Amino acid sequence: MKHIFERGKSKNSPTFLLLHGTGGNEKDLLGIGRMISEDAHLLGLRGNIIEHGMPRFFKRLAEGVLDEEDLIFRTKELNQFLDESAEKYGFNRQNVIAVGYSNGANIAASLLFHYQNALRGAILFHPMVPLRGKTLPDLQETSIFIGAGKNDPLCSLDETEELNQMISGAKADVSLFWGDQGHQLTRDEVMEAKSWYKEKFMK
Repeated sequence: MKHIFERGKSKNSPTFLLLHGTGGNEKDLLGIGRMISEDAHLLGLRGNIIEHGMPRFFKRLAEGVLDEEDLIFRTKELNQFLDESAEKYGFNRQNVIAVGYSNGANIAASLLFHYQNALRGAILFHPMVPLRGKTLPDLQETSIFIGAGKNDPLCSLDETEELNQMISGAKADVSLFWGDQGHQLTRDEVMEAKSWYKEKFMK
């Protein structure tokens, strides 16, 4: 998988897995990652599905309709990539925090849905529910930040609340931030995520 790795300040720093939105690339969220933490390792990844010339992390059947079979396959592929990258770059596999926007947030959420220890935490900007009818693993040790827009045409208030309830029901520690914007990522969200990260991981 095409990616970029920027080493953090120490070997023990957490690793941010940076997952772009539709049409993005492995460099899209480097600045966001560095805004949230000056110390973390940054692992930026490019989705290897192309839809109308735009990189994505998994296929979809239509706008807002996810290809669940492909999502499950790509989630497994991403989990294996993390295992291999931890060995290649020497970072702690148990200290990975996903930072995903839109399509990237969806596959990060899918990691949480499928693998108990894939992520120590996650920052999900404008995610959807990746799968329904699935029993989630115990996420008691996982802290999750969700950034959402009250006027988001792609991720409704109901969908965001449903995702919140699903991962909270799996015992995750969830913080939900509502902005007034639509689907775009804003500085306010990023600053809220930064404050959340300092509170949860920098004690």
